[in-house]
Amino acid sequence: MRILMVTDAWRPQVNGVVHTLERLEQSLKEFGVETQFLTPAIFRTLPMPTYPDIRLALTTPRSIARMIDRSNVDHIHIVTEGPLGIMARHYCLATGRPFTTSYHTRFPEYLSARMPFPEAWTYRWLRNFHNAGQGTLVATNSMASDLSARGFTKLKPWTRGVDTTLFNPDKAIEFELPRPIFLCVGRVAIEKNLPAFLDLDLPGSKVIVGDGPELASLKARYPSVHFLGHRPNAELAGFYAGADVFVLPSRSETFGNVIIEALASGTPVAAYPVTGPIDIIGDGIGGVVSTDLRQAALAALNSDRQKARERATRYTWAACAQIFLDVVEEALKAGARPKA
Repeated sequence: MRILMVTDAWRPQVNGVVHTLERLEQSLKEFGVETQFLTPAIFRTLPMPTYPDIRLALTTPRSIARMIDRSNVDHIHIVTEGPLGIMARHYCLATGRPFTTSYHTRFPEYLSARMPFPEAWTYRWLRNFHNAGQGTLVATNSMASDLSARGFTKLKPWTRGVDTTLFNPDKAIEFELPRPIFLCVGRVAIEKNLPAFLDLDLPGSKVIVGDGPELASLKARYPSVHFLGHRPNAELAGFYAGADVFVLPSRSETFGNVIIEALASGTPVAAYPVTGPIDIIGDGIGGVVSTDLRQAALAALNSDRQKARERATRYTWAACAQIFLDVVEEALKAGARPKA
């Protein structure tokens, strides 16, 4: 089988969408599936307004249609709702080809955080976008429930995976900082709600690993916090395993790959009881969720690190690939013309 992934999120971006696609491609090979990608990398691009790290492809629907025809694939999966995703969706609807989609980002919340744009309007557009396909892959059950309440249909819960060899307690480094070490990893951007963590009165040291548009302003605002910038996975594994608690202040994740990377490293997680954390550690194994993030961070210091590691082993890329493939095969069997 040959599958075309159409995505507006691609290298050199460093985020959960790109990471998931890279690992999914590797895992699908084990099932004998060839994956092709249609990404902004082959086009001229322009920076996305308010988020210049994201590049938007400059092309036309006719060019996209020709590329899809030449790809000679069995199935089309639309990853994102950007220009490429929109044009691929138009092609599928015009030609009657079944397609699937995935919901990776709480775009309405991200957009409203940057400009006064009603979330309801964005959700209405997204609902129409995704409901036209044969199935929408969603990272957690709580996210599926939220979208279902907003009128999204054909939702398919979809897990994620973690490399438990790379992210491993044995990789721990010794921070030359006062303990305990409270770590956060991810994009340094407004939607990650980092001040909710950085403003906390906590003992020891706070460490931020990651890059993004808010890095300079947060470094100036919080001089006592240790901002380490972007680091490769080999170094990142050491930071995860060497920390005492991983703190996730974001309220807008759809899953949170960083959660299971921390757990695989034996590091408990403190987070708000929202989509992602509530699905992974909501039962108190591997960390603590609370509306009081400080209370969660302090309580997580007493979490069982071995049980955190065991919780991460539930999440495999093979399972992620199998669910994806099941949804694709279901769509191909249905074969009905999607409705706009």
